Amino acid sequence: MSGVKQIAGNDMVKPPVRARRGSAVTPALIAIAALAAAYYIWTSVPGLRAIWAPALAAAAALLALIAAWTAGRNAAARRTDRRPQAFDATSAAIMISGADGEIAESNASARNLLAQIGIADGARALDALGVPPEPDADAGFARLAGRVIRWRSRRLLTGGRVWQLDDVTEIVKGHAEIQRENATLADIFEMMPLGFLSAGANGVIERANQVLADWLGVDKDTLIGGSLGDFVVDARELGELAGVSMGVVTLQPRQGEAFVATLMQTAAIDKDGVTPRYTRSLLIRDVALDMTAIGSGLASSEATVQPDPAADAEMAMLTDRFRWLYHEAQVGIAFLGLSGDVVGSNLAFRRLLGLGADATGMPFADAVVLEDRDEVAAALSKVVMGVGHGAHLESRLLRPDGGEVSVDLTAARVDGGADGDAEGLVLHLIDTTEQKNLEIQFTQSQKMQAVGQLAGGVAHDFNNLLTAMIGFSDLLLAKRGPDDPDFADIMQIKQNANRATNLVRQLLAFSRKQKLEPEVMDLTEQLAELSNLLGRLIGETVELKMEHGRALGAVLFDRGQFDQVIINLCVNARDAMPGGGTITIRSRARHLDKPTPRGHDVMPAGDYIVIEVADTGTGIPKENLERIFEPFFSTKEVGAGTGLGLSTVYGIVHQAGGHIFVESAVGTGTTFLIHLPVHTPVASVKTAADAVPAAAMLDGDLTGQGTVLLVEDEDAVRLFGARALRNKGYDVLEATDGETALDVIAKSDRKIDLIISDVVMPGMDGHTLVNIARHELPGVKVILMSGYSEDVFRGGVGKEEGIEFLGKPFTLKALAAKVKDVLER
Repeated sequence: MSGVKQIAGNDMVKPPVRARRGSAVTPALIAIAALAAAYYIWTSVPGLRAIWAPALAAAAALLALIAAWTAGRNAAARRTDRRPQAFDATSAAIMISGADGEIAESNASARNLLAQIGIADGARALDALGVPPEPDADAGFARLAGRVIRWRSRRLLTGGRVWQLDDVTEIVKGHAEIQRENATLADIFEMMPLGFLSAGANGVIERANQVLADWLGVDKDTLIGGSLGDFVVDARELGELAGVSMGVVTLQPRQGEAFVATLMQTAAIDKDGVTPRYTRSLLIRDVALDMTAIGSGLASSEATVQPDPAADAEMAMLTDRFRWLYHEAQVGIAFLGLSGDVVGSNLAFRRLLGLGADATGMPFADAVVLEDRDEVAAALSKVVMGVGHGAHLESRLLRPDGGEVSVDLTAARVDGGADGDAEGLVLHLIDTTEQKNLEIQFTQSQKMQAVGQLAGGVAHDFNNLLTAMIGFSDLLLAKRGPDDPDFADIMQIKQNANRATNLVRQLLAFSRKQKLEPEVMDLTEQLAELSNLLGRLIGETVELKMEHGRALGAVLFDRGQFDQVIINLCVNARDAMPGGGTITIRSRARHLDKPTPRGHDVMPAGDYIVIEVADTGTGIPKENLERIFEPFFSTKEVGAGTGLGLSTVYGIVHQAGGHIFVESAVGTGTTFLIHLPVHTPVASVKTAADAVPAAAMLDGDLTGQGTVLLVEDEDAVRLFGARALRNKGYDVLEATDGETALDVIAKSDRKIDLIISDVVMPGMDGHTLVNIARHELPGVKVILMSGYSEDVFRGGVGKEEGIEFLGKPFTLKALAAKVKDVLER
């Protein structure tokens, strides 16, 4: 026949030992004085210019180096002081064991996780998990209380180990489910009541199922590598039916009686139009077809089945199996034509994409998210061209309701016709959305939280430095008038420190620790007010279009921060279109009936206003999309940007309860989509903490009387604050930390009217100090200082009368005005 085709109940974190630190201010001030003296000699005493001016300049440089070294040492000491607090606050479950194998330290996440799985003795956590103190591997798994815990370990130089615990129960369940589904599919192929084989051009069997091997009485491994002709004792060709070669063969198994089977076969033909490259064959046992008419490509046929009740029952079972295998399969199956349109699909495929009764005619590429479209198209094209035996890749599909579905996609080529060309593709899609969301959300949240904590910590330390720079500049300016030759230089120092303050605000925005002043806004009106400014920013070569939706509702947002978000996005879009183009800003309403996964986030159900900022620029490569919102990540040339623009946008939007996503591909432009929850009006109450010194007070008399206790671990900030307040008439007591402050309170014979304390300090923090000091000094007024925002630290003391907040960096006037305002209430 011719072939055709981690510790509950045990807080092991020890208080830090605070190192004594020298001040970097004194050498810095002496350095400035030395530079001033050198300048004076150079310009006014030419006779001493050659010797003393260079010597004083060199001394200034040396003192500047000493100041920088001292500041770096102090910063390192502060980081060491604050390590336990950051260690306890991290979301990863971390434990540290000593050389004896017992847990010496653990953070809150580890203690909570151990409590959830029933481990009460934290020191013996490793024994409870069944993990040796010195494991053979660096990672492993433990099962306890129905949970699967993955542990990772690394040896420390001290002889102990650091351990990280992750609850991976849901991920393990997901993998097990996929394995079960794959096993089911393999079982269907091997055990369906049909014989299947695939042979090469020479007729040698390359693949076969178990049923055919059982029929022929041989092992499947023996059958592969042989030929079906070894078992054929008679063969009769019947012609073609819809491009499928039909025939009846009599097969003689190795043992037992011969049997008749209908053979249906397709072949891939070589370029010569004659030689088959490989064939696919299907055999139906005990069924012999008698075809009496064959038309042009379609045949009218009469099939005569040998009277055999067993064969009739098998055919009925075969029909049920096919219906279950395709129409009722839990795996999505779709057939694509060469144009890429869907020509057939099962119910699971349509459910996966949220489609109606029929998906025929839908371009499959339209269902693939924009970022993955090129990759999927390239893989499917290779399959159609016969490169490899198929394609297996992971992708994301877009549903009509805007949700994304992650799938495991397998594609195979469908051959047919006498020329052996491809007729289309068959796709198998397995829904992996839940598993992918768990993995991505875990990884992304860990990364963004770690980067956010780093950015917030850096911003906090910078605010301390900027407070000292601005403060000492104010002290120098208070002694010099505009006619002083040093006045302009000092103003330059202050102005540049103020510029640095804006960069720090951007870092705090990303870490979501900045002060926001939200108000109810109509987005349509706000965007209209911004249009003229945006037009000037983007230039004449870029066209700005605005398309507003109707009945959008209002949002609760900081008006200035909203403007910053839109401006940042539009400026980025302009830079992506060096030759000109179009920026389109759209607004529309969207309602979600249920929590919807999108990107790395899951948006809660509710009403949203969506703002789209789209450009016709160069697009963003896929490898950069995952890092686009990270601080300091930039694709621009060195010096063209700080890399903080999009990270600031990300922090602002998320701090306001919103979500931001990006859609882009190289050559197709970029669209940023901001989802902001619609505001439901509630009563607004302003507290005393909302009051700010009036502008008139800043310009008025800032002198006062009273005793102030200033608690600040940063020497430069404390030195500036104490001098500034003494200059304004106050008696100032100083303390370097909370414990020292309590000693000052106990030993002082003067009534303390006001406590000014930093919030983040080694050992006892500002919150704890205030709570204890109130018992000793009832009714004492308090001002808390911090490089973070007020909202971040309010939880420790509550919004009670007599407690105010002063954000760093602050000026001499702001400090004096705040103190006078609080004391006069």
